Amino acid sequence: MPSITSSDRPRVSARPSGWPVRQTPRWLLLAGVLFLIAAVAVALVHRPSTAERASDMHGFLQEVNTDIESCSGGVGESLTALRAVQAEHFGNSTDVSDGISVATQGAANCAPANNELIDNLESYQVPESLDGFGLVNVVSGLVTWAAADAQRVQTDVARVLSGTTPQARSNAEAALSRDLRTLNAERAAIDTPIARAINALHMQASPPRLAG
Repeated sequence: MPSITSSDRPRVSARPSGWPVRQTPRWLLLAGVLFLIAAVAVALVHRPSTAERASDMHGFLQEVNTDIESCSGGVGESLTALRAVQAEHFGNSTDVSDGISVATQGAANCAPANNELIDNLESYQVPESLDGFGLVNVVSGLVTWAAADAQRVQTDVARVLSGTTPQARSNAEAALSRDLRTLNAERAAIDTPIARAINALHMQASPPRLAG
């Protein structure tokens, strides 16, 4: 029987079958780990302190106070004018006329289209360090307080003052009472999260001055 030589045996390839599997380079894995470590370190480094958050809160209060005070001041002046006329039982026509003018101008001044400060308030961005206090809702609440609630209240004042009959004045006063309740409820919704933030940051400060 003829012997089988090594040249006659079938050759077996030392190369594995199938597609070759590429291994991720070690340097790439190391770079990924270092990137994650750096990201965590940056987040820790930039985490604001209580003092920094308090400083941002002071800036927030200053900004919203500046933006809302002209509208709020008009509300206060309108209500003061109304009380003065009511105390005189509508006897002074000059005071009545002046009161109507104050209330009408005040209502217009609370509209973003007529007041650049209220318009600025609509686009104001709360600092990121104050996330979690609900201050974004406070800003939108202030806009609603001005551009809807305060406008209605001052329009009601003008209607009370311009009423030519007791019934007309009575109807306007009923609307004014209703709209003042809405105005004050909105103010309470604004004040609550601001007071919570002030207490959490151990600050000596107050919510915006909102007439009503």
